[in-house]
Amino acid sequence: MNKARFAALLLGVALLLPAAVRAADKPVNLALVDPVQLFKNDENITGLRLNLIYGKNTNVTGLDIGLGNHATGTMQGIQYGVVNLAGQGGAGIQWGWVNIDKGGTFTGLQYGIYNEANQYVGLQFGLVNFAQSTQGLQIGLINIIKHGGWFPVFPIINGSL
Repeated sequence: MNKARFAALLLGVALLLPAAVRAADKPVNLALVDPVQLFKNDENITGLRLNLIYGKNTNVTGLDIGLGNHATGTMQGIQYGVVNLAGQGGAGIQWGWVNIDKGGTFTGLQYGIYNEANQYVGLQFGLVNFAQSTQGLQIGLINIIKHGGWFPVFPIINGSL
């Protein structure tokens, strides 16, 4: 990681720390595999979460990096890993091979091989994109919108505005 990116990461974490202290959220979490992590999986993390193999917490706000990143509640920020999961919506970027948001509304960008969302607002960019409903675009080889899209299934581009 170059010095500018590292400095930006530290600045972002420093800006999020006061909010974490006020909300009694944990500012940093390190996980090998759930439950072998600094804080239990029912804790909220606001700041930085590093998941060496698989980390799981309730709500995650900030930067979430690892092989498997799982927020059982909402995810606000950036998830960057092989598999990114959000349980109840959120906002930000999911960037990985598999990006899934199971509930609520997710607003932002999903970029990966397989992207899935319940209600999606934004852009899904991948080989396969799936949404129950969307306000935005899907760009990929297979694009599926279950309810209210331009087409139920369509290659290259699909959406709903």
